[in-house]
Amino acid sequence: MFEDVRRDEGSSPVEAPLRLPLDFEAHYLMNQQAWHDYALWFLRTNDRAERAVHRVFLEILRHWDALLGESDLQQQTWAILRQVVIDEILGDARKQLLAMDSGIGLYPALGKLPQRQFDVIILRYIMNYSTKRISWYLGITPSTVDYHCRRARDRLAPLYQRAYRTDEKGDSK
Repeated sequence: MFEDVRRDEGSSPVEAPLRLPLDFEAHYLMNQQAWHDYALWFLRTNDRAERAVHRVFLEILRHWDALLGESDLQQQTWAILRQVVIDEILGDARKQLLAMDSGIGLYPALGKLPQRQFDVIILRYIMNYSTKRISWYLGITPSTVDYHCRRARDRLAPLYQRAYRTDEKGDSK
């Protein structure tokens, strides 16, 4: 990642970052401000927005050669930005859920779901998104959205069964 740069007199090496592809640098310069503004609007703090955009550009750089082969480079890189911002938002939501109390332990249980199941449950039942919209956001098929939803409900079902069990008199606990 770094190349060894020495002064002519042979002094100790100085690490200099390797050069980025010129077209990548141009893409960065063209998009950085708009992407930062987008991330800032959702993430609310400059530090979080900067970290998110940095993650975006590292992800883009990692796949740069493949992305250059795409006919819709701008759309592909925007999708990476959107996914990183969504991941940041959902990560925060997960932390908040762990601290909330529903009386039956639902919120901490939601926070412990695997990432895809958590995303699908939040997007479907909290944000009321359709299967098609969830599919678009997460980049998975509608049938996969439904699968993750079923698996999450199966994991959460014991909470509801314990909470709403009836005793012998038929009274709800």
